[in-house]
Amino acid sequence: MNPIIPLNLPRTDLQLSRKDDEVSVLCLIRKKKIRLTPEEWVRQHFISFLSKEKGYPLSRIGVEKSIQYAGLKKRWDIVVYDNDFNPYILVECKAPQIKISIDTLYQALTYQKEMQGKIIALTNGLSHTYYEVDTALQHLSLIEEIPLKN
Repeated sequence: MNPIIPLNLPRTDLQLSRKDDEVSVLCLIRKKKIRLTPEEWVRQHFISFLSKEKGYPLSRIGVEKSIQYAGLKKRWDIVVYDNDFNPYILVECKAPQIKISIDTLYQALTYQKEMQGKIIALTNGLSHTYYEVDTALQHLSLIEEIPLKN
């Protein structure tokens, strides 16, 4: 599947390159070439959205952070850290052809237990769902958008 499709996110200029039959993208965070998959296309666009549209500095955004859960090594797609470098926004990215479902939310909540972010974002680049997390009450509230960086 061609990963380069229009998304429901602001356009961003990504540095793409091709070697043989493989297309790579220069990651906005890792500053190295990454194989361009449909999920990576979404991830890079969402990073740009968080930075350019919502005001979160790239220096406070991490990608593919590893966590241990139930003895398994898992990776969170995007983490935005607050001013104290605590997880604030946790983003789970899917390829555009994968629908955001209750299973996607369950996956995010599994990671949330370890990461303790305040906002969960689920995206496939075409549809986006955002939740505010109240860990004290163990409650999720659906919110319309990710807050701007204050």
